[in-house]
Amino acid sequence: MTQMDYLRQLVWQGAELRYGSQLNTHRRERLERELEVIARKDFPGYFLIVHDLVREARSRGILCQGRGSAANSAVCFVLQITEVDSILYDLPFERFLSSMRDEEPDIDVDFDSERREEIIQYVYDSYGRRNAAQVANVITYRPKAAIRDAAKALGYSAGQQRAWTKHLDRWGSIEEDPTSPIPLPVQRLAAQFMRAPRHLGIHSGGMVLTERPVGEVCPIEHARMERRTVLQWDKDSCETMGLVKFDLLGLGMLSALQKTMDLVAAHTGKRWTIATIPKEEPGVYDMLCRADAVGVFQLESRAQLNTLPRLLPRSFYDLVIEIALIRPGPIQGGAVHPYLRRKNGVEPVAYSHPKLKPVLERTLGVPLFQEQLMQMAVAVAGCSAEDADLLRRAMGSKRGQERIESLKQKLFAGMRQNGIKDAEAELIYAQIEAFANFGFAESHSISFALLVYVSAWFKLHTPAAFLAGLLRSQPMGFYSPRTLVEDARRHGVVVRAADVQHSAVFADLEEVTEGGSRPRTSPDSDCTAHLPFTLDPPRVPPFQRDAPDTSGLHRLDAAFAVRLGLAEIRGIETAAAERIVRARDHAPFLDLADLARRADLNRSQLEALASAGACQSLGLDRREALWAAAPASDNRERFLPGIAVHIQPPLLPVLTPAEQTALDLWSTGVALDAHPLALLRDALDARGVVRSDRIRHTRPGISVTIAGLVTHRQRPGTASGITFLTLEDESGTVNVVTWAKVWARYRLVARSSPALVITGVLERSPEGVVNVIASSFEPLAAPVGVSSRDFQ
Repeated sequence: MTQMDYLRQLVWQGAELRYGSQLNTHRRERLERELEVIARKDFPGYFLIVHDLVREARSRGILCQGRGSAANSAVCFVLQITEVDSILYDLPFERFLSSMRDEEPDIDVDFDSERREEIIQYVYDSYGRRNAAQVANVITYRPKAAIRDAAKALGYSAGQQRAWTKHLDRWGSIEEDPTSPIPLPVQRLAAQFMRAPRHLGIHSGGMVLTERPVGEVCPIEHARMERRTVLQWDKDSCETMGLVKFDLLGLGMLSALQKTMDLVAAHTGKRWTIATIPKEEPGVYDMLCRADAVGVFQLESRAQLNTLPRLLPRSFYDLVIEIALIRPGPIQGGAVHPYLRRKNGVEPVAYSHPKLKPVLERTLGVPLFQEQLMQMAVAVAGCSAEDADLLRRAMGSKRGQERIESLKQKLFAGMRQNGIKDAEAELIYAQIEAFANFGFAESHSISFALLVYVSAWFKLHTPAAFLAGLLRSQPMGFYSPRTLVEDARRHGVVVRAADVQHSAVFADLEEVTEGGSRPRTSPDSDCTAHLPFTLDPPRVPPFQRDAPDTSGLHRLDAAFAVRLGLAEIRGIETAAAERIVRARDHAPFLDLADLARRADLNRSQLEALASAGACQSLGLDRREALWAAAPASDNRERFLPGIAVHIQPPLLPVLTPAEQTALDLWSTGVALDAHPLALLRDALDARGVVRSDRIRHTRPGISVTIAGLVTHRQRPGTASGITFLTLEDESGTVNVVTWAKVWARYRLVARSSPALVITGVLERSPEGVVNVIASSFEPLAAPVGVSSRDFQ
C-alpha cells in the first residue's frame, strides 16, 4: 500500500468507530475533501506519523490530546488524534491545511507532562537519531538577565547584581529611572540588551523528522539533557527551510487527571476515563457559576474567576466561550463586555449584515474566534476559504503586512457584489481588521474546554482524589500546594500530615476510619458516549446566585482522606521516601533507630522527618524526634553494631501553635493545624481588619482593611499597568486591584512582602464579584516558607 492508501484505510476505519450509523453523506464528503487536499499536498506521511505517536502513547497508558488548528480537521478526529469533532462544530479545514497555501500542517499534541519524554525517546528510537532532532529555541534577554549582565560587563560585583535584580519583574521593559538604585549606565546598557538573543535553548517539544540524515540539512549537537539531540535552528528558521515540525508538548493537567483517575480506580474500583465522564451535569456548572474553580484547568486566574459569575456557563459551549473570552485578543478588541451584556440580556444581539448571522450567531454577534474571521470574509466579501485564511495570516504576521492592501481591495470588491457599500463596508472591514491580530482559534478553545469540564467534574465528585492528583503533579498550575489544600479542606476534604508509618511516597488516599461514609454509587457508570459535548445547552433552570451548594453532592470519595506524601517533605528526596515505604511494607517501624537502620536514613533526613511531624506515630513529638535524630542515625546497618548511644531527652517545651505552623510551612509548604492568619486574628480584629468570608456581606463603596498571605501577583499585558493580587486568610481569598500610581508608591512592600495588610475601597459588581481597590499597603509578619506565584 502507498502511504495515501494506508491513510485512507485508517480514516474510514476510524470514521466507522467515531460515527457508526451516523456516518452520513455530509460527513463522508467532508472527509473526502480533506483526504483530497492531503493527497494533493503529498502529506499522508505526516498524519501517519502523528497517528503512530498517539497510538503508542495510548498503548502505554499515557494521556494525550491533539489541540490547536489540528482540531479543525475531521481526519484528525477520526484518527483519534483530537477529541474535537470539527464537522459538528463547523470548523473550517482550511484553518489547518489548504491546497492554496505553501506551508506545512501543524499538529500540536499534548501529553502527560511527566511521561512525554517516553514519546520523545520513542521518536528517536523509531526514526533514528540521524533523522530526528529537536528544534532549538532562541532565548532573549528579560529585565533581570539584562540588568545582571550589564552590571557584570561594567564591573559591578555579584552581590550588587543580585541586589539590583532581586525586586525586578521577570517580564516587562527597562525604562530609565533616575530614582532607581541601579546606576544609569547599567540601566542604559541593559535597555539595549532587551529582546536581543542571549543563548540557544531547546524547544519544549518541537521535533523535526527528515528522510535523509538531518545533519545534512542543519548542524545538530547534543543537548544538555540526556539522550537528546538538537538542531542549531529555531522553529522560524526550520519553517523557512520547509522542515516539517511535530510539536510534542507536555501538559501538567493531563498528568494530574491521569493520577486522579488512577487514584479513584485504586480506591473505589471505578475506572473513569475522559470519554466516560457524564456529560453536561448541572452540578458542575453550578460550581463554576459560583467561581468555585481553584485547581480547575484554565479557569484559575483572577480574570477568569471574575468572569464566571457574569458569564454563568450552563453548557459545554459556554466553557468554550469562557476560554476564548479572557485572552489578549477579545480584551484588546473590545469584545468582552459586549458579549457579556448580550449574554445577560442587557444589550440586544445585532449583526453588521444579515449574512453574518449564521457566522456570528453562536457568539451573539460578537466575533471571538479566528475561524469566524475567515467565515466573515467568505460570507460578505466573496472570498474563498483560502483567501480568507490568507487574510488572517497577512494581518497577523509581520512578514505579511505588504499583502494587506491587495486583500483589502478584494474584500471591498466582494462586499460591493453583495450590496454592502460605503460606511457599512468600512465597519465590517474594521471589525475584521481589529480582530485579526488578536484572534483565538475556536478549535483550540474547544480542546481546552474539554479539559476544563473534566477537571471541574473531578473537583466536584472526587475532591480528595483531585487534590492528591494535583499535589502529585507539582509544580504546575496557578496555585501553591498550600492554597490547594486550604480550598479542599473548605470543601470537606480531610487532609492528614505525612507520617513514616502511613504515608506513601507521594500524596495518596486512605480510608477515614473515624466517621465518614462509604462512597455512593457512581452516577451514569455506563456512560460511554464520545466527547466533545453537544452544542445545545441542557434544559435546566437558570443559575441562581443563592442556589444551594452542590459541591458536595454525589461525592464518590467521601470515605477517603488525603495523606501527604513523604517526598513532599523538604529534605526527603524520592529515593529516600521509596526506601522508607519499602522497609515499612515488611513490618512497621519500632522506633526512630529502627527507621534509620532499615530505611538507611542519615541525620539530616531524620531531622527533616522530625521537623515535619512525620514521626508522631513512633511516639515522638517534633522536638523529641529532633533530639533523637543524631544518635538514631548512627544505628544504620553500614555502621558497626552496638555503637549507637541512646540518650533520654530532657523535658522539652511543647511547640506553640505559631511554631508548629511555621515548621509545617517550612517543611511541607502546607499548614494543617492552623492557618497563619488564624493565629493573628485577635490582633487583626482589634484593628478592624475584615475577614474574607465577611467581605461579600460588606457594603460596597466604603473603605475596608484586609489582610492575608499573598498567593499571586499578576500584571497582564492588557491591564495598562494595573497589578492584581490575591490575599488568602483562614476563610478564603480576596481579590485586590492596584492602580499603577499606587503600586509605584508602595512597590517595595507590595512586591516583596509574603503577607500584607491592605486598605482600599470595596467594589462589588451586580453579579456579586468583589474586588478591593487598594490605596495603601503595609507588611504583615509571615512564617518562613510562605511564598507566592508572581507574574506568571
